[in-house]
Amino acid sequence: MRPMLFTAALAAAALTVTPALAQRDPAYAAARAAGQVGEQPDGYLGIVGTATPELRALVNNLNIQRKKQYTDQAAAGSTVQQMAFVTGCNLILRTAPGEKYQAPDGRWLTRGAEAPVRDPRCL
Repeated sequence: MRPMLFTAALAAAALTVTPALAQRDPAYAAARAAGQVGEQPDGYLGIVGTATPELRALVNNLNIQRKKQYTDQAAAGSTVQQMAFVTGCNLILRTAPGEKYQAPDGRWLTRGAEAPVRDPRCL
């Protein structure tokens, strides 16, 4: 029974993260396009390179919103960390060519035409 709840929670995560991403702040979109921020395997944004106070505030705010969403979704039978990890897998997979993401070994990579390098536990 527990695996079925976890699977349902993962499916819910994939569906509910999309609306939050559709409401992107223009500053976030600009930072992402400039390669200043990228997706991390843990489901949170990271700063690539130099962290200005403005960039740090932007990333912290978005990560707080993401953690709240993961916490809300985790109530369905999984942990916040599980929800964040699965969402991180999906967000890295959805990066567009030219966007930054963090590989499982910690390196920041720029997405090319090929699929991004993801944690082997990603489905």
